[in-house]
Amino acid sequence: MSDRDTLEAELRGLITASAFDAATERAIRAWGPEIYGWLCGVLADPTEAADAFAVFAEQLWQSLRRYDGRCSTRTWCYMLARHAAARVREARHRGAAVPLSQAPEVAAAVRTVTAVHQQAAVKDELRALRASLPEEDQMLLVLRVDRDLGWREVAQILG
Repeated sequence: MSDRDTLEAELRGLITASAFDAATERAIRAWGPEIYGWLCGVLADPTEAADAFAVFAEQLWQSLRRYDGRCSTRTWCYMLARHAAARVREARHRGAAVPLSQAPEVAAAVRTVTAVHQQAAVKDELRALRASLPEEDQMLLVLRVDRDLGWREVAQILG
């Protein structure tokens, strides 16, 4: 069994046991840096990415009670992150501030650690290259190539 399969089984066990706080924390620790990195690439503005990550973390915590297991928890996290990014973009276009609740302590720690990693020169060059692509192509590229998600998972996330 791979690490990813073991993590998936652990998260599903926590959700089944109604240990939603523990499941949220475990998911954010496991997928948070990856999700935050993806949000940084999709949104390009570090402040907006941090806002979207906070919205994602809150939505993850709230949504695990209705998670039905039709997709992996990783795919679920990406779907929530995509929705969070769309909310932040929409708020920016309306000129409205994005209301943020208090992000869990673990979410703040993940954002801080990952932000340093995202500032590497190579990452900046790749981000600029990806920015030249249409938005849908950017999401597709990152999810399929960088995050190694299967086509079915990508379709669920973008669907």
